[in-house]
Amino acid sequence: MRTIEEIRQLLLELSACTGVSGDEGGIAKKIGELLRPAADCRRTPLGNVIAVQNAGAPKKLMTAAHMDEVGFLVTHIEEDGFLRVNQVGGVDRKLYASSCVTVHTASGPLSGVISSVPPHLRKEEKELPASDEVAVDLGLSGERARELVCPGDRVTIDCEPAVLLDGSVSAKALDDRACCAAVILAAEELAGKNLPLELSYVFTTMEEVGSQGAVTAAGEIAPDYAVALDVSFAVTPDVPARNCGKMGGGVMLGIAPILDNGETDRVRRVAKEQELPLQFEVMGGSTGTDADCIAASGSGVRTVLFSIPQKYMHTPVETVAPEDVKATAELLCAYITDLAKDLAKEGN
Repeated sequence: MRTIEEIRQLLLELSACTGVSGDEGGIAKKIGELLRPAADCRRTPLGNVIAVQNAGAPKKLMTAAHMDEVGFLVTHIEEDGFLRVNQVGGVDRKLYASSCVTVHTASGPLSGVISSVPPHLRKEEKELPASDEVAVDLGLSGERARELVCPGDRVTIDCEPAVLLDGSVSAKALDDRACCAAVILAAEELAGKNLPLELSYVFTTMEEVGSQGAVTAAGEIAPDYAVALDVSFAVTPDVPARNCGKMGGGVMLGIAPILDNGETDRVRRVAKEQELPLQFEVMGGSTGTDADCIAASGSGVRTVLFSIPQKYMHTPVETVAPEDVKATAELLCAYITDLAKDLAKEGN
């Protein structure tokens, strides 16, 4: 397994890639490059990356970590060159005013800023603007802006990544690149092991706008078992601790009606036996992750949910602990190995 420093660098490398929902080519290319030594990789028509080990084994397990990120797309170019945009996924509206952005065009990235009204000129404070009220200033004339920018181009908010004093990583798109990193680590560890499980590591598209990537992947693979991986809320000063996980506390194991009780119990047992850190996230309804559609695909899939605790979700300063990424990879390997042993005993 990679060292904590190597995991920290992997997080920064994955975060730097662009992949706003529906346009995940940049991050897909990077994940394919990283995984190619450990598994056979391909992309699906809807853009998922699927890396396979032990192809043809009698039972199938898929993991699902989404590689898309929230952002904006250009909807219209004004006569004066300002770009009108709308959000893709749940961008935190507090970030709109005066943020620096990058517009990702066919000819390359363009730097801009989101326009704002100076406080001196406001008649009164008002509710945060809706995304379709946002304008992006590239410093270009209308004619030049229309030459370089097309409706549908994606826009991301800029923020320099940082390693904080406790060693945690703060950067954009760690929802869900942190879990992508954990899956890559697990795939590296399990490479070459002869298991009675076909392992399909799926890096899904469009989770932030409806999990369409996971729907199609589950339909194609038809797995017997699945592990969905996403981030969840970590404790911060303004959120009750009872609703959150603790950074550095390891995997948050999901418990919800859609998730498989037996396989969830297996994860509990394996974590205890292997002395791996574990915390719990109990949900009375849906999970809001790729797990929901995977579990309900076909005739049903035995699905568990791993979450990495994260601060400041859907902002450019999402923050995770590399130790939690490593713990997630270790638990994923331990779970898969334990399941494979039972399947081998059954002759299945």
